[in-house]
Amino acid sequence: MINIEIQYFTGCSNSQKMIDAVKEAVKDLHVEINYTETLVETDEKANAIKFRGSPTLLIDGNDFEDMPAPEKGSLSCRYYENGIPTVEEIIQKIKGSK
Repeated sequence: MINIEIQYFTGCSNSQKMIDAVKEAVKDLHVEINYTETLVETDEKANAIKFRGSPTLLIDGNDFEDMPAPEKGSLSCRYYENGIPTVEEIIQKIKGSK
C-alpha cells in the first residue's frame, strides 16, 4: 500500500490544481493507495505537522521534492520551481516509491 497525502489550505490558488493532478494520477494505477487530504487552517496545526506550505504532496511520508520538514511550519503558499507537478511526474514518483 502506498500512502499519499496532500497538505493544503484553501487560500492558496495551487491547492486544487495539486489535488486534481494527484486524483488523476492515481485513478488508473493498479496499486492499493491510501489517499488523504489534510486541510491546514491554523498556525498550530501547521506547526504540529511541520507544514512545508500549500500544497504539499507526501508519498509514503516523503515530500515530492524531498524538501526537508521545517523546524516550524507556517501557513504559506508553496513555490514549485517548475510549477505544480504534472500528472505524469506524480505517476513516476509513485511508481518509484513501490
